[in-house]
Amino acid sequence: MTRPRLVLASQSPARLATLRSAGVEPEVIVSGVDESVIVSDDPVVVATELARLKCRAVAHRLKSADDTIVVGCDSVLAFDGEVLGKPSDAETAIERWRAMRGRSGVLHTGHCVRIGEREVSDDAATTVHFADLDDAEIQAYVGTGEPLHVAGAFTVDGLGGAFVERIEGDHHNVVGLSLPLLRAMLAGLGVRWTDLWR
Repeated sequence: MTRPRLVLASQSPARLATLRSAGVEPEVIVSGVDESVIVSDDPVVVATELARLKCRAVAHRLKSADDTIVVGCDSVLAFDGEVLGKPSDAETAIERWRAMRGRSGVLHTGHCVRIGEREVSDDAATTVHFADLDDAEIQAYVGTGEPLHVAGAFTVDGLGGAFVERIEGDHHNVVGLSLPLLRAMLAGLGVRWTDLWR
């Protein structure tokens, strides 16, 4: 049996690494979607709509999209009634960490899977409890540049992992792609997860 073609509509190295570590080797096609086009106070709406836009943008560019699986994802952090994506600059990242330290937020990742004209989308949510960092730790972390490239200004699989005390929910979701949710979404479209293994 031929393995189905899977395209990841994301430039996130963490999402790619998550799929690879789970035995799936996707092609990567960056969507080029402007993430500022979706504005809402609802983190589920923001994450899911951006995932849909990315997935559709890539699917429409593919010539043989009828049997190609396209996966789009986007993550935001719900914290203090705000929806936080990537910080715009180091100063914003520092301000966020000063607010987040010793507290918790909910990381939402929107997922969209498309095969031809069939499409499903869903949101995964994981509660993240942040350590109580001092100002010097915040400055040092932001100084690495890592928080500037990720939703909520933190990672759990990189330098920021030491600053996340615990999570409630799917660890992979915090990295940017929920493997259990993706498996269930694919199953709903008639694709068995194990058929994607390389």
